[in-house]
Amino acid sequence: MYAAVTSATLSGVDAVRVTVEVFVSGGLPSFTIVGLPGTAVQESRERVRAALKRLGAPLSPSRVTVNLAPADVRKNGPSFDLPIALGLLAAAGHLPAKGLAGYLAFGELALDGTLREVRGAVSMALEAQAAGLALLCPPGNAADAAAVPGTACYGPKTLQEAVLHLRGRQTLSSLRPAVEPTRSLYEDLVDVRGQAQGKRLLEIAAAGRHSALLTGPPGAGKTMLATRLPGLLPSLEVGPALEVGRVYSAAGVARGPGLDLTPPFRAPHHSGSEAGIIGGGANPRPGEASLAHHGVLFLDEAPEFARGVLEALRQPLESGVVVIARATGAVSLPARFQLVAAMNPCPCGRALDPDPDACVCGRAERQRYTTKLSGPLLDRIDLRLAVPRLTREELTAAGRGETSATVAARVADARARMLARQGCLNADLAGTELRRHAMPDGRAVDLLRELVDRLRLSARGFDRLLRVARTIADLEGVSRVHAAHLAEAASFRA
Repeated sequence: MYAAVTSATLSGVDAVRVTVEVFVSGGLPSFTIVGLPGTAVQESRERVRAALKRLGAPLSPSRVTVNLAPADVRKNGPSFDLPIALGLLAAAGHLPAKGLAGYLAFGELALDGTLREVRGAVSMALEAQAAGLALLCPPGNAADAAAVPGTACYGPKTLQEAVLHLRGRQTLSSLRPAVEPTRSLYEDLVDVRGQAQGKRLLEIAAAGRHSALLTGPPGAGKTMLATRLPGLLPSLEVGPALEVGRVYSAAGVARGPGLDLTPPFRAPHHSGSEAGIIGGGANPRPGEASLAHHGVLFLDEAPEFARGVLEALRQPLESGVVVIARATGAVSLPARFQLVAAMNPCPCGRALDPDPDACVCGRAERQRYTTKLSGPLLDRIDLRLAVPRLTREELTAAGRGETSATVAARVADARARMLARQGCLNADLAGTELRRHAMPDGRAVDLLRELVDRLRLSARGFDRLLRVARTIADLEGVSRVHAAHLAEAASFRA
């Protein structure tokens, strides 16, 4: 007796379609799973046995072979419990084999037959959509999976409900996609006192999706500024929101039911490992860099991060992808994030204090601290600002500045100009398109040549200066980059 059920396994954030083949024959009783199963897949035997017995359809004493094809792809996790159980029921004649042909099934089984959620629901829903299949999955995954447009998604609570649905005795309702509007998760910019230059940096960074570095003494407001940046960003479109949902689903990190349009904001602790920040592990999972995809990755106390972690950020800052190479192959994880880093000017934090005797750090100690951010990494950061300590007038001022909503409106207008002109944000401009849209003309060219020498710009630094100047011009609503735009962009790179 033979039956086949379509399922999928995760490879990074992508789903790989797997055919679960079940063959039941005579001979000594046994239950064998082949096709490179991981430990959790091997343990499916006991969960499936108990769930089938609870259903009233225990395994007969026979030889059971389960093959997970393709056999050369490693399968991990408990998501094959449901398809294996359905395949055994179909092979025993309890389910119509034709009814299974139109579904992609996955889910973990409890011993009482309850379905438990697993990682990767959005990726598997995308795979089901590509194959033209409906989805049969745990209810905990159904809301996320249903966010994929054009996918019929059914979320039975138990194995029994799944069986009754496939038999046509108790038809489940297909879940409709739920779209979550952008939530006010982030505090308002109006709460930030003083720091006019810091607020200007945030506006430019938000408009062009530029990376930024804030340097200043403790308590100056670096973290306060950085945590306000996500509130200036527009809501995600459906496509990018699906990409973000796929990453979170593959990582097993909760983000919210349905399709969440809020740009992600990740602020990992400086003790995080390279695998935790960049991604990796024996079975590569997304790290914080990927969880910040289409959002903001904030590194507070940046020099305290391991040197390897900081250097590993160089690749995704350029390409928007983290590539994790293993002997068995390479896995690509999306990581198009906006980096914001904050640091003190020295270990004691008083190097920029007006009092020359305030800093107790030696010159060599300061140099070791600041050079933890290497030159190649700094060259990839578009905006840099020394954040001063607040004056007593700023601390006691009664006035309030602009709200996040006011600045976000200007950011949205500037982004609309970029997209209408070139089809992408200024941070993604490169090559001839960058020269065509961002190169200044007239007297501004002379200033640009002077800035190349004064700032000792590399080719990468030159391009990034042009991108920032183009963003400043877009915020002003002008079509050409002028000398004033270049001068302001240079002030954020000195």
